[in-house]
Amino acid sequence: MNFSLRFQLSFMMFLEYFIKGAWFVTLGTYLTSNLKATGLETANIFSTHSLGAVVAPFFVGLIADKYFRAERLLGILHLSGAFLLFLMYQANNAHEFYPYILAYFIVYMSSLAISNAISFRHLPMPREQFPAIRVWGTIGWIIAGVAISYIFHWDKSEAIASGALKNTFLLGCCSSLLLGIFSFTLPSTPPIKTEKNKGWSSLIGLDALQLLKQKDFLIFFVSAILICIPLAFYYQNANPFLTAIGLPNPTAKMALGQFSEAICLLFIPFFFSRLGYKKTILIGISAWIIRYLLFAYGNADDLSFMLLTAILLHGVCYDFLFVVGQIYTDTIAGERFKSSAQGLVTIAMYGVGMLIGFWVAGFIAEYLKAQQVINFWKQLWISPAIIAALVFVLFLFFFKDQRNK
Repeated sequence: MNFSLRFQLSFMMFLEYFIKGAWFVTLGTYLTSNLKATGLETANIFSTHSLGAVVAPFFVGLIADKYFRAERLLGILHLSGAFLLFLMYQANNAHEFYPYILAYFIVYMSSLAISNAISFRHLPMPREQFPAIRVWGTIGWIIAGVAISYIFHWDKSEAIASGALKNTFLLGCCSSLLLGIFSFTLPSTPPIKTEKNKGWSSLIGLDALQLLKQKDFLIFFVSAILICIPLAFYYQNANPFLTAIGLPNPTAKMALGQFSEAICLLFIPFFFSRLGYKKTILIGISAWIIRYLLFAYGNADDLSFMLLTAILLHGVCYDFLFVVGQIYTDTIAGERFKSSAQGLVTIAMYGVGMLIGFWVAGFIAEYLKAQQVINFWKQLWISPAIIAALVFVLFLFFFKDQRNK
């Protein structure tokens, strides 16, 4: 791979994830502090992330893959995203904010698939070379968090009180504008001909539903949906929680989660080869339980190490469950359902699971506030810990790992 191609793809990935990291991490704090959103309004806004994940396969598979050059479409999507981020910056309340973020996530989730497709099309050896390209996305997310905390100081309590978090959308807007322009310089990636009978049902994995007849895959499928409920709690509440209890530079510290995610990817082959699917996934589920208990009982003073440990567990939580789950799905599906099964699991987790999760998290937050519960944050974090524990029991007793045997 020549240097020019490596730079182009790496910079594309860097900006792709820098854009989201510039504003999404602090979104929960922004909604409550700037827009005075209620728990259910916050849940409604966060749910657009899941709705975008559901719509994106239709857009990419039925339209983008067939009629447009990928690099040009990526540019158009990010130029549109820059405009939508600017509208989000100007919104004055949650009701006005909602349609802009819904449209944005349809655009952004589509751009994720397209940026990956561009990389795979042009890498000579994608399986070996893609991780080195994709890691720049993680670096971009981390640098966005560090910039917010240590360069702009937008997540300081006094800055939040003055409305400075609003500027995160301008940062995302400018970086989206830059990637939109840069995308037109990427290597030409024309559409490729696909199977004529490949319709929308195949794209979202409906033809892989018959795999659910296998008991192990059914248990994994249900567990994957249910574990996304605790995951939604993290996205929706982690930054507001860390900000509320006074942890210094919370956005930069949350970026440690992406750092651990990159490191844990290296350990998956080690654990997977020795433990198999079941034990590795159980480690991932148990990490969610431990993480939320650490959040529940930690504080920003003498027990701040518990909060940092909870953040650093993100790699184990995500990689040992979702990445290994993707490998398991690939193994079960076989050649016939390889793509459609991944589509089915992706929509089930990031669409159905997280959509339910955002609403559950919003409902519980509203209930605890209405009841004026003492130790609000402690009670809030115990809820997803209990849900994760129930998923752990379900997976432990009913998943038999027959394929691994």
